[in-house]
Amino acid sequence: MSNLIIVESPTKVKTIKRYLSGDYEVIASKGHLRDLPKSKLGVDIENSFEPQYINIKEKEPVIKEIKKKAKGCDKVYLAGDPDREGEAISWHLAQILGLDLNDDNRVTFKELTESGIKEGMEHPRRIDMNLVDAQQARRVLDRIVGYKLSPFLWRKVRRGLSAGRVQSVAVKMICDREEEIRRFVTTEYWSIDARFSAKDSNRTFSAKLESIDGEKAQLNSKEQADEILSRLNDAQFEVAEVKKSVRRKSPATPFTTSTLQQEASRRLSFQARRTMKVAQELYEGVDIKGLGPTGLITYMRTDSQRISEESRAQAYEYIKAHFGDEYVPEKPNKYKVKGNAQDGHEAIRPSHPELTPSEVKESGVTSDQYRLYKLIWERFISSQMSKCVMNTISASIESNGCVFKASGYSIRFDGFTALYEETRDDDAEPKNDLTDVKKGDLLKLQELEGNQHFTQPPARYTEATLVKAFEETGIGRPSTYVPTITTILARNYVERDGKQLKPTALGEVTNQVMSEHFDKIVDLKFTANMENDLDKVENGQIKWTDTLKDFYGEFENELEEAERAMDGKRVKVPAEETNEICEVCGKPMVIKIGRYGKFMACSGFPDCTFTKAVVEETGGYCPYCGKRVLLKKSKKGRKYYGCEDNPNCKFMTWDVPLEEKCPQCGSTLFRKGGKNGKLVCHKEGCGYEKDLSESE
Repeated sequence: MSNLIIVESPTKVKTIKRYLSGDYEVIASKGHLRDLPKSKLGVDIENSFEPQYINIKEKEPVIKEIKKKAKGCDKVYLAGDPDREGEAISWHLAQILGLDLNDDNRVTFKELTESGIKEGMEHPRRIDMNLVDAQQARRVLDRIVGYKLSPFLWRKVRRGLSAGRVQSVAVKMICDREEEIRRFVTTEYWSIDARFSAKDSNRTFSAKLESIDGEKAQLNSKEQADEILSRLNDAQFEVAEVKKSVRRKSPATPFTTSTLQQEASRRLSFQARRTMKVAQELYEGVDIKGLGPTGLITYMRTDSQRISEESRAQAYEYIKAHFGDEYVPEKPNKYKVKGNAQDGHEAIRPSHPELTPSEVKESGVTSDQYRLYKLIWERFISSQMSKCVMNTISASIESNGCVFKASGYSIRFDGFTALYEETRDDDAEPKNDLTDVKKGDLLKLQELEGNQHFTQPPARYTEATLVKAFEETGIGRPSTYVPTITTILARNYVERDGKQLKPTALGEVTNQVMSEHFDKIVDLKFTANMENDLDKVENGQIKWTDTLKDFYGEFENELEEAERAMDGKRVKVPAEETNEICEVCGKPMVIKIGRYGKFMACSGFPDCTFTKAVVEETGGYCPYCGKRVLLKKSKKGRKYYGCEDNPNCKFMTWDVPLEEKCPQCGSTLFRKGGKNGKLVCHKEGCGYEKDLSESE
């Protein structure tokens, strides 16, 4: 008997074949094979929103091969990814191959391990049409919004623009945050900070003024701060109260898609797209010495924190062997499932907890694969370890009606922190040692000063904080986070400023038009409710066509009203001013956003049509000719550095130019090899080098 298994990715083929007998042939569809046509709406709105799917032209050779293989097999198994998209791909395959939808031919692999694959093959089921319908509803909704709104934006703003349900909300969130920052009024405030030591101790600790004459300390000027400093001049400081307690700190939960993207951003500086690409590779399988192609993690698109009892037992085994029995909790650490979480999958965890990061590293995986696997592995193992137990202590110190507060802690039992602690944006645990401090003690004042501060506006979103906001507000689902961010960046609605995301002029203008005329589309609650409706379709609670009917009636009215309101009007996208002067006519150059991104144009257009590429200076100078070194991008998008006089000057390098000068010849120094690399001079004949560790 011969069997054909159709998966999505070619990478999975080797991994799955390793665990199955020769009776099985495995082939990849390489993603979707059918979709809505590009040239028209492809949805029959009058006929219950029936989608008009066609075979994707570029996939015809794949379709032909799959049909040929299927014809010679006794049984075809559809093994798309275990989510809505994978279920839809399996349904489309069934349509192409003419398979019976009542047949048990759908298999899913939550992890590509021997047990995961065998379990999937032992429990085939019918295609879940609720899952398929949920995917269809999302696809049709997005097509209607994009197909109907995009031409409107072309006419009213600029050709080539696009709109989308989730992407438009994401742009609005980023624009709203930028507006908050602009409107923010900075105010001055002062703190009084002290350092004390106990009378018989050399150890110092910090304390902060908390109250003055029984009222919370609120100092808004240097004069007020100086007044308090004057009051405390030559004063005695007595410990009025000491409180001791024990605090138990729980480990972070196993990763979901959202928390993995956030932590990989904070700890590894990975963008969300990079994180998911590497996670996909780890899930599909990499070559491990002695094992062959092996899936290293469970499915990476999930918002569940649940883990299997088998994996918990494996974690306990490792913890006992490497840390000791006391590091295994008396009761298992279990985590609440969030209200809108889809609990069909486990959390993201290692498929083989016994396979340590160092063993994976020795197998020759890529640096990114090792680093992300290490993060996932440590997070999972630590999530099953005992709590960290801390002795905490706080002290109130009084003098002339002023009360200072000091707090500190010491570790009684390190627990999970022996392996891993979650990175936080606001980590600021006090490190004070207050063991020598006792009630009634008179303290030695080592330092007392007033410090000026200014209130800060809210921070711009980063990819990590935007994903967190998506999750908290219910915008999108794990599978849509990366595509949404990728889209708004690619369409030049948003740009990166370091790690931060800021709206472009084009993004702000487009958001203004959308907010004024399509407030439902960009409304967070409306979009979150739509996601909940899609979940209800998935759970069989409502029909997908009913969801579309409810949406379309109101959307059509909004579109008609917007056309009337903006009849004959067009919104201009403001250009960004620069200090550059036009080489042709001498007028100022401005930055505009075109179809392929930003470019410089003469402000005298249309009289002067001179344009040139936007350049990004680095502060470095060419070691060949002395002109500026600019940041550039290769055709594949990889950053490199080159002389502004290219092609006359051929200097280019991957090394990062610095403002620091060579002590031997005075040329620009370059950083080679990252943080642990070295400083080098590229000036011909110089040869200066220095390890970065020496320069710290």
